[in-house]
Amino acid sequence: MRRYLASRGVEVPERLAVGGDDSRRFSVRDPEGHAVELVQYPLGAHVSEGIVAPLMPISRRILHVGIIVGDLAAATQFYDGLLGFSETWRGSRSGTELSWVNVKVPDGDDYLEFMLYGERPAPGSRGTAHHICLEVPDMEKARALLEARPARVSYPRPLEVRVGTNRKRQLNLFDPDGTRVELMEPATVDGRPTPASTAPPPRR
Repeated sequence: MRRYLASRGVEVPERLAVGGDDSRRFSVRDPEGHAVELVQYPLGAHVSEGIVAPLMPISRRILHVGIIVGDLAAATQFYDGLLGFSETWRGSRSGTELSWVNVKVPDGDDYLEFMLYGERPAPGSRGTAHHICLEVPDMEKARALLEARPARVSYPRPLEVRVGTNRKRQLNLFDPDGTRVELMEPATVDGRPTPASTAPPPRR
């Protein structure tokens, strides 16, 4: 993969890094400047599921990661053209300008969400665009678990369930640095797919 990306004009490190678990990895930059790390685990290696938490987890899966993207064509060429992602959906907040594009990993259902912009967001406001999304099967049960957590008393924001443009139930949390953590159900409210937007991307 390192040699392949180098042959396509991507700047790559001279050698692979080796982790303590014997995994091999290297990082590159996408057109937006985001670091993208590629990791190869040893054949037959068991990937740790982490330390067992004393509380019931809210989610067992990161559904997607959102990153800001200004040049949709360049991002598409990098993720789809070079890395083999495939577009699955486009959404628009206003109906007149594209807001999001989802691109799925080659061999799975996890995906990236391109958070499109015309004017690049200031660093202090990127926490709402740069985000992780955790899949929850039942949003009301997830909210009830959050409300029952001991740490809830120190969290200042309300826990509001909303239906997004994609017609899926969502709940947004914000960590102490302002980074958004989105909870989302995997299916739409009525089980029907949400049509993709045909709006054009933002002008820069």
